[in-house]
Amino acid sequence: MAEVSGPMAGASGPAADLTGTRLDPVRQPGYRAGPVIHWIRFLCSELSLIFLRWRNLALLAVLAAIPVLIGVALKLSASPAGGGSGQGPAFIGQVAGNGVFLALLSLTVLLTLVLPLVVAVVAGDSVAGEAGHGTLRYLLAIPAGRTRLLGIKYVAVVIFCLAACGVVTAMSLAMGAALFPVGPVTLLSGTTISLGAGLLRLVFVTLYVAGAMAALAAIGLAVSTLTEHPIGAIAAVLVLALASEVTDSVPQFAVVHPYLPTHWWLSFDALLRSPIAWPELLHGLTSFGIYVIIFGAIAWARFTTADVTS
Repeated sequence: MAEVSGPMAGASGPAADLTGTRLDPVRQPGYRAGPVIHWIRFLCSELSLIFLRWRNLALLAVLAAIPVLIGVALKLSASPAGGGSGQGPAFIGQVAGNGVFLALLSLTVLLTLVLPLVVAVVAGDSVAGEAGHGTLRYLLAIPAGRTRLLGIKYVAVVIFCLAACGVVTAMSLAMGAALFPVGPVTLLSGTTISLGAGLLRLVFVTLYVAGAMAALAAIGLAVSTLTEHPIGAIAAVLVLALASEVTDSVPQFAVVHPYLPTHWWLSFDALLRSPIAWPELLHGLTSFGIYVIIFGAIAWARFTTADVTS
């Protein structure tokens, strides 16, 4: 057989065809990708579905715009650092003195309604939307398994929650640096730490809030498996969140406050003290984990046994 020369000279073995083009082993006949590759591909597909949807991009844009509005409003009505009316979050009077606190204020404000709404839209639509549009039956025709499909959808929603909280924090920091002085951070306990240490604590605050939203996403996923009407699932999750917040503000219901899904949402201020209030922080994280386990189990039990394609 004649020796191959030219551009084909370096192509040999199973990695090249007769034209010298390198073959992708994943596409070769008989090749089977490992389970990790399947998970990654499935997750990437789900993430593209979530992040490329115009509605979800609009929600992220709203989240980015609100810190701008808050920052401008505080700048226009700026009072001396440390001032304030004594109402609202404990750090609201410190925003004018340090722009880092704008991120904490924005997260607190958005946690009351906007962030839960964003999570409810994405989580409530995760399964119900597919079922309502008739695409869920095609997904289940792929030999991926219902458990893996549900797990991938939840992981994708959690990543969206993290991205949403990250957008709020990043935009708040940008506006805070543009409108207010930025420097060493004075914690709620009165201790002053460096700017770098303060930003690190802000990262942990963002992760904590994302954990709270992940717990709400688990509730939304469970509700989403109970119906094929995404609007109903979204409304149900939002009503649950608002009902929990209202109940948490009524002193007569104090006995049930620690068990409400929203009770520990604002406990991230434990990270703004020196030393860190670990008991309160761990209570919040434990509560989020329990809600994820309980409602994840409900979603799994429903999704793996019911006829969700009818």
